[in-house]
Amino acid sequence: MATIVEFKNYSMGFRDDDGTVYNLLDRISFRVEEGKALGVVGESGCGKSMTSLSMMRLLPDGAVVQGGEILMEGKNILDMSGQEMQALRGNKLSMIFQEPMTALNPVLTIGQQIGEILTLHHPELKKQEVRSRVLEALEEVGIAHPETRIDQYPHEFSGGMRQRVMIAMAVINHPALLIADEPTTALDVTIQAQILDVMRRLKKASGGLMVITHNLGVVAEICEEVVVMYAGQAIERGTLKAIFDNPIHPYTQGLMASVPTIRSEKKPLYTIPGTVPTVYDFVPGCRFADRCQHCGERCMKEVPPMRQAGEDHLVQCWRSDDR
Repeated sequence: MATIVEFKNYSMGFRDDDGTVYNLLDRISFRVEEGKALGVVGESGCGKSMTSLSMMRLLPDGAVVQGGEILMEGKNILDMSGQEMQALRGNKLSMIFQEPMTALNPVLTIGQQIGEILTLHHPELKKQEVRSRVLEALEEVGIAHPETRIDQYPHEFSGGMRQRVMIAMAVINHPALLIADEPTTALDVTIQAQILDVMRRLKKASGGLMVITHNLGVVAEICEEVVVMYAGQAIERGTLKAIFDNPIHPYTQGLMASVPTIRSEKKPLYTIPGTVPTVYDFVPGCRFADRCQHCGERCMKEVPPMRQAGEDHLVQCWRSDDR
């Protein structure tokens, strides 16, 4: 199966005011394959969004790429010129951002904003063709009465409808890879289910899908493969079945144990002790060490290598052989 995007030992950090560079993403390696959906999961602050922004080359000021590659169609995205990236974004590589209200321009109509993405990459299209394509996109993402909605402004849409507009903007050019950053955050459960249904249908039309989320339920709904991130490291990755049926890393086990189920006993949900460390607090070894109940002296001092835990399963943990 063809690979759309591949991260190869990618590392990036931030430069402090005094010029010191602190590493955030540490040797990230994974791939997104054509026709599949990859879920990138972890708590807030684990580096999930920075991973997707690295792919789009939209990192904030102060960010420093420290090594590795991000390959698309054999080319390293990190070496592309600004003009090449402009041709890539919104065309072959598209992203649904986390907060649709802040991502949409309040003074432009929905039709103008979606149409702008289309005309940027297809300037040869006539005005009526653009409008027709925008109407199709709105209908495709489940927005009722698109003929009326196309001329309305973002404040006239609910949160769920704005998210649908963001999805329409992202897929209008039929990208090779669609990146969704927390696509269901701040939406009620019913609307979440509708958005997931839209994304499930669009996944078939797009080349591949990468979902950034802390919600394991979202991953279980639409993903075939999973990458678990913690404090800037991809600590476990594999197929959905491998990760959900046999989580090996203590952090992944903690995430799974903290998910409520219909069969849950009447007792408090499991919580992972402590919080995700900041870039100033990373230990030299495993970054999960100070929260891990299985932590040993080696864990605090040496970074564990990524090991094969099964045919479609990799884990970065010193105790993986014991499990």
